Amino acid sequence: MTINHTTDTTRYPDLRGKTAIEAFGDIDVWVNNAGFEIQSATHETSYEDWQRVLHVDLDGVFLGTKIAVQHFLKHNKQGSILNTSSIHDIIPWPTYASYATAKAGVLMFTKTTALEYAEQGIRINAISPGALETPINAQRFADPAVRADTESMIPMKKVGDPVDVANAAVWLISNEASYITGTTLYIDGGITLYNEFQGGRG
Repeated sequence: MTINHTTDTTRYPDLRGKTAIEAFGDIDVWVNNAGFEIQSATHETSYEDWQRVLHVDLDGVFLGTKIAVQHFLKHNKQGSILNTSSIHDIIPWPTYASYATAKAGVLMFTKTTALEYAEQGIRINAISPGALETPINAQRFADPAVRADTESMIPMKKVGDPVDVANAAVWLISNEASYITGTTLYIDGGITLYNEFQGGRG
């Protein structure tokens, strides 16, 4: 991994152009966090856009995991890999078929690789966030109607904070979770619990 212009060079002014190993000496934890989405009706989605989403959201997880596992095996390390997925790895999302498909792939890739490398002590898990107060959602949630509609789908009736995800991620890669592998942790305010049935409806 090369540290490039996206690195916080204010905090780490001497890291630009170095690899993570050159800069920090080793790798103990690897996080596959790249992802984006393109909204489009499936019948109108170009093959190029389909490939772009899968390349970043799914191929990126494969390539990152491959590099991390090679390093862990070479140095006989019991490292930890964390994949950032989404609630849409199990919840269908019309007009976002490429994104949901990629995240569903991340779900099974996480389970499969966790099983593959468990004997070597390499733990591979995933986190699947729901709706969050992030810059990418700022414009969307600035519309009170859109925000209210989103919150109505969440049993806890609120949009999550990125800190909620960060806290869960830190725990999952820590020694406190040393007996956990192949798990996807949903950080979603309960949205994967079929909120339509909340209050005993149905």
